[in-house]
Amino acid sequence: MKRFTCLGSLAVSALVALAVAAGPAAQETPPPAPAAAKVDRSSSKAEVRALLVTGIDHPGHKWRETAPVLRTAIEKDARLAVDVVEDPAYLAAGPLDGYQVLVHHWMNWEAPAPGAAARENFARFVRDGGGLVLVHFACGAWQDWPEFVRIAGRVWNPKLRAHDPRGTFPVEIVDAEHPITRGMEAFQTVDELYTCLDGDTPVHVLAKATSKVDKKDYPMAFVLAYGKGRVFHCVLGHDVRAFETAEVGELFRRGTAWAAGLEPTPGNGGREPSKSPF
Repeated sequence: MKRFTCLGSLAVSALVALAVAAGPAAQETPPPAPAAAKVDRSSSKAEVRALLVTGIDHPGHKWRETAPVLRTAIEKDARLAVDVVEDPAYLAAGPLDGYQVLVHHWMNWEAPAPGAAARENFARFVRDGGGLVLVHFACGAWQDWPEFVRIAGRVWNPKLRAHDPRGTFPVEIVDAEHPITRGMEAFQTVDELYTCLDGDTPVHVLAKATSKVDKKDYPMAFVLAYGKGRVFHCVLGHDVRAFETAEVGELFRRGTAWAAGLEPTPGNGGREPSKSPF
């Protein structure tokens, strides 16, 4: 009887020793960092590089179709090269210091948004002087992150009416002297007229449209500053047809250049841009 008790005590002691030895080591091992997604590097040799972040969106937004069209529109400015990454989680795992501007063309519909590391990396990039372009439903990203409204200026509020029925509507240029919109004139587009933006961050509206449903004006494109960074936010761009409207492509081309700290080059018969940042 005594012999079995001693053996049992020794076995328990050995198990405790193993647990103690294994416990701290397991706790001290950090979780693996998320693997950086593959970046489709632009063949352009332009010195100013933009990173187009896409890869997830509302099912009605065919990002695989629209991202290449958006990339082509931006790269019509020979000073800009657009790399593409199809995973917003890259914002946490991938280096951003080689880029002058981020183009956000994603929304985490029914999927977790990139976490704390991505949020801090993203906010720091813009705050420290990086440019940001927000495209269409990018206004709906990071619904659980209050700081996003201060960066984006306006964000999607799911409690508001989302948009007019998709169709043709005119877009009016509000500030025809801003570097992005200088010399541009009102144009027709086939798109979704967003009526869902919310927030009280100060913004400077460049273009607007009037809803056929409630007859109210809504911003279609605006700019703001976040720290040292420039932000261009345009809610146009529902599908390929919307992006192929010449003036929509022009807005994103000029807006990306401006956000990157360049003077936008005029197009569509526009005059030379002014020097005023806002």
